[in-house]
Amino acid sequence: MALQRKDDAMIQVGETLPACTLMEYVEVATEGCSLGPNPVRLPEALAGKTIALFAVPGAFTPTCSEQHLPGYIAQAEALKAAGADEIWCLAVNDAFVMGAWGRQQQATGKVRMLADGDATFSKAVGLTLDLHGKGLGLRAARYSMLVRDGKVERLNIEAPGQLAVSDAATMLTQLRG
Repeated sequence: MALQRKDDAMIQVGETLPACTLMEYVEVATEGCSLGPNPVRLPEALAGKTIALFAVPGAFTPTCSEQHLPGYIAQAEALKAAGADEIWCLAVNDAFVMGAWGRQQQATGKVRMLADGDATFSKAVGLTLDLHGKGLGLRAARYSMLVRDGKVERLNIEAPGQLAVSDAATMLTQLRG
């Protein structure tokens, strides 16, 4: 379960997030957003915003479903009061899975559930986790980052199998700091 980093080039604090496109399942069509998967283009989606972003190895997996995502949902109001414009949950899953997981976890209106289906973003930031031996393939590592106007201000990377530094409480402390 070692982290697999593209050319050992992991994104660093102070760097700008890559210009990738993530996908988000939209439950209700609105002007500019159709029902179903919709593109979330970086850096446009990050411009002028403070984002509390956290990544999980997989939707519906035990630690992700029982602790990581629920912590951010429970702290959503506090995170936003502390300055986060949006909270993003990212996983190497498709938009349909992320949408279903968000519904099951009651994340709507609190946490945006973003799909990095082919791991383009995860590879570009050098934060992947190779779980081929466990039947899960290449996934996002477990981490969180505080992003302001597209730049990484804080980066909290978990050791494999851990949830100690990328949790909502840590992010809240960093937003307040």
